[in-house]
Amino acid sequence: MFFSDKAEKMMQTAGPIEKNILPHLLHITEAAATAAAYEIGRGNKNHADYVAVEAMRRILNQTNINGTIKIGEGERDEAPMLFIGEKVGTGNGPVVEIAVDPLEGTNLAANNINGSIAVISMAEEGGIFHGPDIYFDKIVVGPEVVKYERETGKQVSIDNSPKENLNILSEALKKEISEINIVVLDRKRHEKLINELREAGARVSLITDGDLMPGIMTCVKNSGIDAVMGSGGSGEAVLTASALKCLGGKITGRLVLPSVANEKSEEEIKRELDEKLPRLEKMGIKEKDISKIRDTCDLVPGKDVIFAATAVTDGPFLKKAKLLGQGDVQLTSITMGSSGCVKIIQSIYISDKEKNPIYL
Repeated sequence: MFFSDKAEKMMQTAGPIEKNILPHLLHITEAAATAAAYEIGRGNKNHADYVAVEAMRRILNQTNINGTIKIGEGERDEAPMLFIGEKVGTGNGPVVEIAVDPLEGTNLAANNINGSIAVISMAEEGGIFHGPDIYFDKIVVGPEVVKYERETGKQVSIDNSPKENLNILSEALKKEISEINIVVLDRKRHEKLINELREAGARVSLITDGDLMPGIMTCVKNSGIDAVMGSGGSGEAVLTASALKCLGGKITGRLVLPSVANEKSEEEIKRELDEKLPRLEKMGIKEKDISKIRDTCDLVPGKDVIFAATAVTDGPFLKKAKLLGQGDVQLTSITMGSSGCVKIIQSIYISDKEKNPIYL
């Protein structure tokens, strides 16, 4: 089979959501990123989030879908929401479930630090986990590790010690442990994890916010990121899973209350559990289910999955939104679908079409 035949066969596997909605998904993240770009470096993360939310909602509601937000935005940041359960779209189109973060990395954008993006994913009805507003303690790895697991039966797991997981990564990636690089959010709750990874011989890259794009980078050959570990928002975990569903990577872990992850007192843990349990139960998550191990297909069970992200500030391969003057803007985005098609796209919006766009 020729490579062109393989590509054509891959295109034929795309589902109706990928075929019909993915081309429009880009405009949704581009609108949010453009709005947020005007707030880069201004130090007001909530206002940056607000304008990104409103821009994303506006374009979503012009899109021919019958959509429901399953992973909403902003509650942890006390910012405006595309709230869970909100209906979006014109209503004239396929029924879809949606995960959004109009500005992932609000602090990064507010302080003009690398790694902030506007991001969205969609899947068919029943295709996205109704994630609660608590943490997800996770491990994210790329397709080489998934292939190794399939061939050997060995599995990276949140129940393994860091050393055990590093041994599996070493074998799967054909690297010495000293060559392995793990991305971890720089949080006090991760001190033990970071120490154990370093004591085992691995290198650790600490980041202040935004571990979604590093999770995607585990699926990029020679990116220098071999895994992402540690607890972060469950919404971000679902968005990461959406991308991994398209790229062949894996996320595995379990839900965890912030009070548990941050080693608070038994009294504080009970108080948080009492506060959050009624909402968890409405989502179908009983107390005994919180500690259940969940993987990519639990977080995104959909078969027809699409994902898009547009950079706000610079990233590892997505360049920041550039304001070119007189309303012109240059954007870099990534889109992907569960057929395996991935596109990196540069867009330039020219406010005056008579001008000569000498921007590339």
